[in-house]
Amino acid sequence: MQEKLVRIGVFYDGNYFLQVSNYYAYGHQRKRRISISGLHEFIREQVAEEEDVDPRFCRIVDAHYFRGRLNAYEASQRGDTLYWDRVFDDILMSEGVTTHYLPVRTTPEGYKQERGIDVWLALEAFEQAFYKRFDVLVLISSDGDYVPMVRKVNTLGTRIMALTWEFEYTTDNGQRMTTRPSQDLLAEVTYPMAMHGIIDQRIAQNDATINRLFVQPDQKRHAVVQEQVQDDDDDDTLPMEGHGEGEIMSLKNGYGFIKFPPNNLFFHFTNVIDTDFNELHVGDRVEFEIEKDEEGNDVAKSVKLL
Repeated sequence: MQEKLVRIGVFYDGNYFLQVSNYYAYGHQRKRRISISGLHEFIREQVAEEEDVDPRFCRIVDAHYFRGRLNAYEASQRGDTLYWDRVFDDILMSEGVTTHYLPVRTTPEGYKQERGIDVWLALEAFEQAFYKRFDVLVLISSDGDYVPMVRKVNTLGTRIMALTWEFEYTTDNGQRMTTRPSQDLLAEVTYPMAMHGIIDQRIAQNDATINRLFVQPDQKRHAVVQEQVQDDDDDDTLPMEGHGEGEIMSLKNGYGFIKFPPNNLFFHFTNVIDTDFNELHVGDRVEFEIEKDEEGNDVAKSVKLL
């Protein structure tokens, strides 16, 4: 007797997904980014386990990605950003993911902020769940602001799976940040998934599904694409202060310091160009642009191997 198809809708908080992918690329021993195709495979298998059905009958019938993005003019001032935007869109499109972008707004203080993207995700998720009658809606976010949306979707009889992570990361200004899932959100969803624990446990078991959750070595180009496309939006570039050359003196968890008397210059992996941060080594000679961060300190931007 044929089982009924379990229809899955996936909704990405794009900025959250970026932070998670950055963490595994630079702050975790895995040193690889999250693969979208691998994540979708994991979701199908996890839904099958929770719903107690054959994975063959679990299908992602709809997927949406939401994120703020620089406008065309600002992107054109940042190297190949427009090109990488298009390539990353192609990757999402190849996995059947519909993209939703809103322009990143600059505040009077010079900060760049996403405005309204979480509201758009919530409205789209409820509308699609209502019309397409998903059996399971998968939310890739840990934000408690989505609790009202979750409650509304619950009224439709749709189960909700939330993929959440708990980890620390370093911003491009050198600030150490900790992200934890909202307990209110976890209390409202049907299937709360503490991904950091699941991944670490199953990595130790050499689980094939978890291995495919990360970009494979022969997919390195895709890893570079995801890094450059997503990270360019978050780089609050300030007026150029000068050009310099120096030697890398330390590297750790996605950031490092360059020896450049009289002060050592901090740099973040988002500011490395034409190579991957993980390919840098202590002692490498690099060139860079010297700029000011938000606190007025000199930092290295556009770091490039000599």
